[in-house]
Amino acid sequence: MPKRKTNATQTSVQDFVNTIDDEVKRDDCQQLVDLFAKATRQKPIMWGDKIVGYGKHHYAYADGSPAEICKVGFAPRARSFAFYLAKFPERENYLAKLGKHKFSGGCLHITRLADVDLAVLNDIVKLSYQHRKSEQPD
Repeated sequence: MPKRKTNATQTSVQDFVNTIDDEVKRDDCQQLVDLFAKATRQKPIMWGDKIVGYGKHHYAYADGSPAEICKVGFAPRARSFAFYLAKFPERENYLAKLGKHKFSGGCLHITRLADVDLAVLNDIVKLSYQHRKSEQPD
């Protein structure tokens, strides 16, 4: 089995944020670091070289071998931010109030934070984290 690329690293989240060339995207990324930290009460951890994650979620591959990933997280991609969130029961109600977004590959995508209601995004992150935590406490 190939080695997983998305593992927790010791890379500084702030150093990662500082590497983002586009000023608006960098500012949005910093806002997201703070929003996720407040919503989860966790410190951010880099997962691989592009995902800012919070908490650890343990799971098993189909063959039974163990793995882990962040409970919730996000990644600034070329066209949008990709959000890695759990599907909690009220999610669709919150998404209806979020603002401009789309789903692709199982991830929530937002182009700019100015396109969404940050209070609703905070609630989505918080509820998603709590859902994952109820499945598996830290």
